Amino acid sequence: MRAGASRMARPKTSRIRKNDMVMVITGREKGKTGKVLRVLRETNRVVIERLHMVKRHQKPRGQQAPGGIVEKEASVDLSNVMIMCDRCNAPARIGSRRLEDGSGVRVCRRCGEAIDK
Repeated sequence: MRAGASRMARPKTSRIRKNDMVMVITGREKGKTGKVLRVLRETNRVVIERLHMVKRHQKPRGQQAPGGIVEKEASVDLSNVMIMCDRCNAPARIGSRRLEDGSGVRVCRRCGEAIDK
C-alpha cells in the first residue's frame, strides 16, 4: 500500500455527467454555457466544450503531428458550474427521485422536471 493512501478519501460522485449543458457561475468564464466533455472524478473537475481555453506548446512528433501552440480546453472546478434545466432555461440545483419502475432520475429543484430523459 502506498504511504498515505489509507487517509485519502474516495472521490465524491458527481451529479453532473458527460453531455450535460452547464453554466459557469463564477470565475473568468462566468455566465457562459457549454456541454460537458469529461468529468474528472479524482479532482472534482469538469471539462466544458469551448470554455476555459488555454494555450499549450506542442513539440513536433513527425510529419502528421507538427509542433506549435495548441489551444485546448482546461478543466473547471465542479463547484463553479450548475446544470442548465431545459424547461426553466436557467441554472438549477439537482435532486433525485425514484420512478414507479424503481429507476432513479435527476430532477430540477426549480421546476421539478426530470433532467434525465
